[in-house]
Amino acid sequence: MIFSRFFEMLSAYDFIRYALLVGIPVTLCAALLGVTLVLRRFSMIGDGLSHIGFGALSVAAAVHWTPLHVAIPAVIAAAFFLLRGSAGGRKLRGDAAIALLSTSCLAIGMLVTHLSGGTNFDLMGYMFGSLFALTQTDVWLSLVLCAVVLPGFCWFFHRVFSITFDVTFARATGLRTNLYQFILAVLTALTIVLGMRMMGTLLISSLVIFPTLISTRVCKSFFGVTIGAAIVGIFCFLLGFFLSTVSEIPIPTGSTIVVVNFICFGIASVVGWVRSKTEIRHTH
Repeated sequence: MIFSRFFEMLSAYDFIRYALLVGIPVTLCAALLGVTLVLRRFSMIGDGLSHIGFGALSVAAAVHWTPLHVAIPAVIAAAFFLLRGSAGGRKLRGDAAIALLSTSCLAIGMLVTHLSGGTNFDLMGYMFGSLFALTQTDVWLSLVLCAVVLPGFCWFFHRVFSITFDVTFARATGLRTNLYQFILAVLTALTIVLGMRMMGTLLISSLVIFPTLISTRVCKSFFGVTIGAAIVGIFCFLLGFFLSTVSEIPIPTGSTIVVVNFICFGIASVVGWVRSKTEIRHTH
């Protein structure tokens, strides 16, 4: 009954199909990139970059420029600065740099919007997410993103592994760490900017953080965590999307997806704890 209702809605409404076609690629890309970001202790970079993107979108809307043409370069530059800064000897790095940039850009965006007397651009849709307001253009952008991120991530998998755990050693071995960090920054920025439309500035970081955290509770190798994060990310998105779509009471899709991730994290934590206790008992 519930499933038949869902498939009826899926076949009847374009906006539901668009939401799925955008959500799955963006979620998959965020989960894969999140493995490197979380393991490098940059879990909140998604939240920071989304705030920076919001500020850029606000400024672009106020001066009547194409929003994405401003937001994407701004977020790419911020992502590279944050990822590159973590490898150097700078005093301002990591969570401090993310907090500084994100709060400043968010404040600037809100201030510019207020001083310009508001805007016809859907800034609130980017703030809180609007999964069912996606357009055919959003679908194509997400599919192009997936076509770039997935082959790129697979091709550079071993290099990504190297810069994830020890950038200094990777550089000493002759690896062009700056190049791969720039590639990672570009892919992360594109994923965040497109994901903002889907999940909103306030929730997009959940797609980066949760799949990796859940996967690390049950997987041990980098490869296992990567595959696990991809599977978990898509599963939680589909389940949250399904529940919000078939619910008799209107509930926000983005929030439902986050809650599903949180529940899965709790389950994975219990499973990981039980397994560790079992392994300890067997060693004795």
